[in-house]
Amino acid sequence: MVAAVLAGLSLLSLLTCGYLAWGSRRGGAGEAPEDLLGEEPAAGAPRSQPHIIFILADDQGFRDVGYHGSEIRTPTLDKLAAEGVKLENYYVQPMCTPSRSQLITGKYQIHTGLQHSIIRPTQPNCLPLDNVTLPQKLKEVGYSTHMVGKWHLGFYRRECMPTQRGFDSFFGSLLGSGDYYTHFKCDSPGICGYDLYENDNAAWDHDNGIYSTQMYTQKVQQILASHNPRKPIFLYIAYQAVHSPLQAPGRYFEHYRSINNINRRRYAAMLACLDEAINNVTLALRKYGYYENSIIIYSSDNGGQPMAGGSNWPLRGSKGTYWEGGIRAVGFVHSPLLKNKGSVCKELVHITDWFPTLITLAEGQIDEDIQLDGYDVWETISEGRRSPRVDILHNIDPIYTKAKNGSWAAGYGIWNTAIQSAIRVNHWKLLTGNPGYSDWVPPQAFSNAGPNRWHNERVSWSAGKTVWLFNITADPYERVDLSARHPEVVKQLLRRLSQFNKTAVPVRYPPKDPRSNPKLNGGVWGPWFKEDEKKKKSDKSKGANKQKKMKNKKKAS
Repeated sequence: MVAAVLAGLSLLSLLTCGYLAWGSRRGGAGEAPEDLLGEEPAAGAPRSQPHIIFILADDQGFRDVGYHGSEIRTPTLDKLAAEGVKLENYYVQPMCTPSRSQLITGKYQIHTGLQHSIIRPTQPNCLPLDNVTLPQKLKEVGYSTHMVGKWHLGFYRRECMPTQRGFDSFFGSLLGSGDYYTHFKCDSPGICGYDLYENDNAAWDHDNGIYSTQMYTQKVQQILASHNPRKPIFLYIAYQAVHSPLQAPGRYFEHYRSINNINRRRYAAMLACLDEAINNVTLALRKYGYYENSIIIYSSDNGGQPMAGGSNWPLRGSKGTYWEGGIRAVGFVHSPLLKNKGSVCKELVHITDWFPTLITLAEGQIDEDIQLDGYDVWETISEGRRSPRVDILHNIDPIYTKAKNGSWAAGYGIWNTAIQSAIRVNHWKLLTGNPGYSDWVPPQAFSNAGPNRWHNERVSWSAGKTVWLFNITADPYERVDLSARHPEVVKQLLRRLSQFNKTAVPVRYPPKDPRSNPKLNGGVWGPWFKEDEKKKKSDKSKGANKQKKMKNKKKAS
């Protein structure tokens, strides 16, 4: 009975959507020239390889889009989604680095060594260099590849930089966050630096105090204006918005004065600016002859952070957790090439799936020796077919073992439940360890001037609990734990976790390196590890040893 009611509730979560027509809005987020509003000019016969535009928002909550019932207006996103395919069973990772690494490699975190936390600015760490990336594969088949926005996949050595990982050009930030106007970031007191790059150098010339959402959009327009639309392009636009710090130009607050909660108000203004920016990107695609042969993919990188204004209601949890509110994302595909336009896809799709899907669409080849975790889901999205995906390993983090009462016994001798992990198989989802902040945060929580947790809903579980089981199809809000009722299902999923864990590579999470301090690098965050110096030292020591041996031989003779 409960399952039936919950199944009914899950249908209500797919809220009706409306949209506004493409407006003649001008100025603001990457101001578009007036003639951009005209009809798309003929650009000659398009090539069969589509233009790929991947737009990744940062920390956008599941509810924070118009067609999910938000009070924040997103007419551009609503229209693009309504005319495309909405992904309503779409998953990402709970934090920045993990989602970006899985997008660009098609592999789970356990297969890249990035299964713990994020890459910190001071860590000598980056996406392992032996991983082939999406832009590298697209370049092989003739694509021009450009990245604008946030990288956050490491930069401690030059080989880790975006231009060394397959992008022809890069304009954006290397770190996970920073000031939207000054582009400065402090990792800790006294460890501060500038973080805006053009290709491999600090972009001091662009430091004009322009809000990053608008600045990135202007850069995208320049790239599209200067590129030949007859040649395929891959454009990865990773906006900084709506990640903290909560900053937005004043005019975007106009519609949100009534929101008392200051964080929510600022967040709403940031999202409004982002929506306008995407409108201007779309207009540029039409203006310069790309649109008719383009695929636009929109995705958030993780769930929203309620303390920073984001809302995942009615889902449970937030960014940084393995509850649905941390990993179930806003996502859609918009393209004239879709067969089933104006539809909703409820099939299982994961961020790793974009790697094989886009390479196949680009007429590229996936090497047999690349062990991917993603699937080609284009027919699922475009034609409404069943997804080839039946499970998702949300993650296994062997370092995060904060569940004090976790044990092998609680995991039936199959799995140590102290380890933070989560897996989805068909309708079932299993979590172990400490999954993170677990409240439901309804819209009323943002009604006051400051954060108000009195409105939050909480579930108190018995002390020492380290295993949860949910039927996500019937209970997408994770309100009814079924682990005690279905121990056999728990055991099956624990065995699946154990199987995945056997394929895991060692975790890469090195300690801070003092050489990373921007003060030692001209005040700029950037590569600090010099391979040549290491070789010189090695060669020097080898030479010294050789001289010692020669001296010893002479003495002996």
